[in-house]
Amino acid sequence: MSDTSIGAQPAAGAAGSVSAAFVDFTRLLKPRVMSLVVFTGFVGLYLAPGSMHPVLEVIAILCIAVGAGASGAINMWYDRDIDAVMSRTSARPIPAGRVGAEEALTFGVVLACGSVMVMGLAVNWLSAGLLALTIGFYVFVYTMWLKRRTPQNIVIGGAAGAFPPMIGWAAISGTVTLDSLVLFAIIFFWTPPHFWALSLYRSGDYQAAGVPMLPVVAGRRETQKQILLYSLLLAPLGMAPMALGTVGALYGVSAAALGAVFLLGAWRVWRDASDRNCKQLFGYSILYLFLIFLALVVDRAVGMPAAPWFGS
Repeated sequence: MSDTSIGAQPAAGAAGSVSAAFVDFTRLLKPRVMSLVVFTGFVGLYLAPGSMHPVLEVIAILCIAVGAGASGAINMWYDRDIDAVMSRTSARPIPAGRVGAEEALTFGVVLACGSVMVMGLAVNWLSAGLLALTIGFYVFVYTMWLKRRTPQNIVIGGAAGAFPPMIGWAAISGTVTLDSLVLFAIIFFWTPPHFWALSLYRSGDYQAAGVPMLPVVAGRRETQKQILLYSLLLAPLGMAPMALGTVGALYGVSAAALGAVFLLGAWRVWRDASDRNCKQLFGYSILYLFLIFLALVVDRAVGMPAAPWFGS
């Protein structure tokens, strides 16, 4: 065997180790969750009145992405004990022993502070303040306070995931308006039925970890009822952007159809909370949020006429 081939083995091993570490630190950012956060933040930015240099728009979206990822990393650091118990999360980098807890915390804090500072210096301090509020709410209010103490953890904590459209809107306009608050509200009311559908077929995990999700504390039937009630609120709320004149009829038709399918899924879960029905509602809820925000973009892009249903 040549000296070259002997030396190549450690080099290849080091490269593989670096690659594996990169993958694990990427997983700390919860990229699947981040993708929806980034998209809804982009939609808020796209719909907002005003303009900004494209480079600054990219910076704003990157800051939202990094801030969301930082929240996920700190959440994984704090929840490493219960993540190790739950089958859905036991393979995450920290409980699996591939990333140290202190490394994850440092990683998250550095990204959180960096994203807020860059947003403030490059874009504006209102959007930076909203980003800081989002990170702080997710870490301190949801993760550290609510998650292990109350079955309303998802209801109140859901606000953290609802801020990104407001951040994007504020990045362009420098304001928080009723239009952006409605985008916030859609995500806020979407969050409980989305997560409660998951918790119904993962209730054993939450019970083992001592997390007081609604099915564990109040029972399956109450959870089924709450999913239906929140879905009944969400479906008409999805029409509000058209009512405000933010977008036009194309969005309105799309929102009505998507809301009707969501209601059907919630009704099926209320009738029969089988794993199949709950998984279908959970999966569709992700698609619903993506499609309803996509409809906002498409409606604006094609220039559909938009007029408020009230006022002038």
